[in-house]
Amino acid sequence: MTSLALILRREGGGGFFVLYSTRSKLIAGFLGVSLLVAAVSLFIGVRILDQHVFGEARNRVRQDLNAVSEMYLTRVRHIKTSLSITTLGFAFISSLREKNAAELVLRLERMAKLADLDFAGIVLEDGGTLCRIGPNSFPAAGASLENPIARPVLDSRIPVSGTLVLDSDFLIAENPYLAERARIPFTVGDDPALRSGKEEKSGMVVAAAVPVFDGNLLIGVLYGGMLLNRSETLVDTVRGTVFQGETYKGRSVGTATIFLGDARISTNVMTADGQRALGTRVSPEVREHVLGKGKLWTDRAFVFSDWYITAYRPIEDISGQRVGMLYVGVLEDKYEDIRRETLSVYILITVAGMLLAVGLGYLVANRISAPIRRLINASQQVGEGSLTPELGPPEKGEIGVLQKTFREMVAAVGRQRATSEAHIIHSQKQASVGRLAAGVAHEINNPLTGVLTYTHMLLRRTDLAPEIRSDLQTIVEATDRVRKIVKGLLDFSRQTKLDPEPTDINRLVTSSIALVEYQALVKGVAIKFNPGESLPELIVDRSQIQSVLINIIINALDATDPGGAIRVFTAAGLSSRDVGRKGVEITVADTGCGIPSENLDKLFEPFFTTKAIGQGTGLGLAVSLGIVQRHGGRIRVQSEIGKGSRFFIWLPAGGKAEHESAGG
Repeated sequence: MTSLALILRREGGGGFFVLYSTRSKLIAGFLGVSLLVAAVSLFIGVRILDQHVFGEARNRVRQDLNAVSEMYLTRVRHIKTSLSITTLGFAFISSLREKNAAELVLRLERMAKLADLDFAGIVLEDGGTLCRIGPNSFPAAGASLENPIARPVLDSRIPVSGTLVLDSDFLIAENPYLAERARIPFTVGDDPALRSGKEEKSGMVVAAAVPVFDGNLLIGVLYGGMLLNRSETLVDTVRGTVFQGETYKGRSVGTATIFLGDARISTNVMTADGQRALGTRVSPEVREHVLGKGKLWTDRAFVFSDWYITAYRPIEDISGQRVGMLYVGVLEDKYEDIRRETLSVYILITVAGMLLAVGLGYLVANRISAPIRRLINASQQVGEGSLTPELGPPEKGEIGVLQKTFREMVAAVGRQRATSEAHIIHSQKQASVGRLAAGVAHEINNPLTGVLTYTHMLLRRTDLAPEIRSDLQTIVEATDRVRKIVKGLLDFSRQTKLDPEPTDINRLVTSSIALVEYQALVKGVAIKFNPGESLPELIVDRSQIQSVLINIIINALDATDPGGAIRVFTAAGLSSRDVGRKGVEITVADTGCGIPSENLDKLFEPFFTTKAIGQGTGLGLAVSLGIVQRHGGRIRVQSEIGKGSRFFIWLPAGGKAEHESAGG
């Protein structure tokens, strides 16, 4: 009694709020579990949130880039269509036939205004320019430069459209204003690789050229296009159409840019002083990825003063050369704020959950520790000589047992030898209970075996009533089924190490048939084997492949009525998925009931079976498929209702190949 009092005093430590008290440990346990769960859930939640929010942003910017690309191509098609319609006019053809340059210039100017073209002109069949819009509408004979837009049409006599880069000499000859507009000073920055010149003088254009025929005679080429340098039309249309002019915190959500090489020539990306960022260069990394390798780029990037989710795509000219890039960017701040707000709510919910858990832990700890505190006080009273300590109302469970034991110990104070003996006996009983509990805990590790063992033991008794014996037999049957299901699950999930060895597949099939031949004979089903000749040697795990063969033959036997037949074939065959890969195909064909077409795709799924309840686990074919696939082979099925089924097992020659998925 005194020893228990000392132990309880040490546990109490003279006060309940000590570090090693039971309540402190309980509260610390609740807090630790809450912190662990909160940390894990917060980590996973942040990862999922980042993937969702910024994954959505990257998907959007890729879709926006596709839309911008389509708008770019639509502009090219619009130019080509406008030129084609013009060449259909009788008056236009008549004026060109008569080389009435003044009349043609008027028509070109009207067309250019309607189609929003920066330049347009007519090139004769000899390559010379007859006329064009602009200050130099009527170039002197022989003075015009080679026209890179019209030349492909003169050579091929078919329309041409797309992107071109025109040098400054051609732009000056076409219209000096265009040459001046094309000139864009570079903003070099600190990258020495970008210091290849002080300004861009060439012009990127979207243009088209169409042949003009008088009957079957080519009399000229009509060309026209739009200069992209310093053009705001396309990029601002993108901002208004694709991004719908959306702003966030006073900044445009979406931006678009057209690059000539790696320099911005048309953009609504703004610099810190509010100017369009013309002449600024893209990073070397993007330049190499998009212009060098011709690949799509999607990533976050810092553009002047803000972070954007960006996408770049190469622009190719009419000859297929990469000459520039299309860019769209979405302001990252909007998505970052959405992420931050969602994360804040998530953190608040997590913290609230932690506080609730700690509060519940505090209540539970008090609930558990209150009777322990009363026991501590009672031990102190007993230590002071009182034999009627106050323990409070009786508790349930282990605490109730402790209270009862404590009362018995107090009631036994004053007894002499008998009390000591009773105490010794009680201690021995406690030790026996502990050993019994340890044995029970050990047996729980295999409960199914325990259930079967004790059920069979009960069935041996001769004094059982018939209905009790029937119930016990039901338990045995149900437990056996559970064991089969568990075994099937273990076979399905276990990755048993293969033990491959050179194998004569014909001999393996023969030995497998021999194992089920008696079962077939009893049912009245004939099994015939037609071995193939000159089969390549297989290196397989004989035991596992034999289990596959037996499983499929037994399934065929179950599906075949008496008088039917099962035929097994072996033959050399090539893989349908690994060209030139040799192997052996084993065919198991029956004359049974067949498999409905709606079940063919489910055949190899675990737990799928058409047999009656209790007759099969639905795991045999799933296990067989796993074995064959781990050998590098495959299984496929053909079946027709009322005529039977065919299972084809293909195994690679010489050893395991790459895994091939099963075909239905």
